Amino acid sequence: MYETLLQVPIIGMEWEQFALLLITALAGGAFGAALGALPAFIFTGFVVFLGEGLAVLERQVGAATPEIGSGELAAGVTGVIGFGAVTGPHIAFAGGVAASAYAGKKYPEMEPEGWDYHFGKNILYAFGTKPDILAVGAVFGVVGVIINQLSAAVLVVGGTGLTDSIALTVVASAFLARIVFGYPLIGKSAGGSLLDMSPFEREEPRMATDGGEVPEEHAGRLATEPWLPQQYKWSGVTAIGLVGGILGGYIWIQTGSIFMGYAISAMSLLFLQLGVEKIPVTHHITLIGAVGAVVVDPVAGSVVALLAAGVFGAVSGLLGEVTQRIFYAHSGTHVDPPAMAIALSMVVVAVLAILGVLPNAGYV
Repeated sequence: MYETLLQVPIIGMEWEQFALLLITALAGGAFGAALGALPAFIFTGFVVFLGEGLAVLERQVGAATPEIGSGELAAGVTGVIGFGAVTGPHIAFAGGVAASAYAGKKYPEMEPEGWDYHFGKNILYAFGTKPDILAVGAVFGVVGVIINQLSAAVLVVGGTGLTDSIALTVVASAFLARIVFGYPLIGKSAGGSLLDMSPFEREEPRMATDGGEVPEEHAGRLATEPWLPQQYKWSGVTAIGLVGGILGGYIWIQTGSIFMGYAISAMSLLFLQLGVEKIPVTHHITLIGAVGAVVVDPVAGSVVALLAAGVFGAVSGLLGEVTQRIFYAHSGTHVDPPAMAIALSMVVVAVLAILGVLPNAGYV
């Protein structure tokens, strides 16, 4: 995601630019740990909403400030801040995820009352000013910059990126945190398969004797922990995918912004953070819905593009559900299903564009 807005390749970068980027990434990752991963991502939504709003305004009124240049102000807010080293998901959110993974092992006593999953999955928790936890976030902020820059530079065919490098980085960083802090990469299913959520529905506990994979502090926890208890049934995921995809596509058709729907979805998570029940998570749905509209509109018109946006949104929602069942539900830390869904969806879009099946590759 965001390559056209953000990417400044490390290779050939002046040392001062490189130093600025890394120092800011240290602070951005620590910022994510201090606020918590989800609150940091909500800030991403607000900043991107501001940047995309400015972009829409600039397109409407023209280059009213020629000394800035048409689109440069909006690109700076969206790319350099929203998707950059300040609140970029690969830095701030990923730093918060790593901080939670670290605290789940180091400080289980910090776990808040009423948290039913492994503490390492608590991305709502703000760690404040604890220096070692902030240091973990800072390190993973820099790791995020490096992975993102390298993947954006390497995963390119004929000028087209092969996937959303920031989404890919969020996933890679989360798996790295599992390795570093001693969690199973996937974990062992308590049901008939990794996709089986029935142990959660039966409220089966996890046993500490599970092949040595379950630390003693996790004994008695739920054996299977779906990413969103309010959003894991196939029918519901498909329904919200269709709805969110259409809305994301419509926003693009009317404004020209691929990321406006994503930003609105991210901002809506403020209500989830505040404890409102059954708030859906939809940024992977609205974003890929917008991409569906972008790739279909040139060949079929806006009405068909809007319907395609719904299909793309539903597919992304289902990919998020499949990946959460495999990679989230059975281990003790957060690996982000929306990021996995976005990365996988954009691989498909990019490959189809490279093969000439689609007229463009969306935003990669």
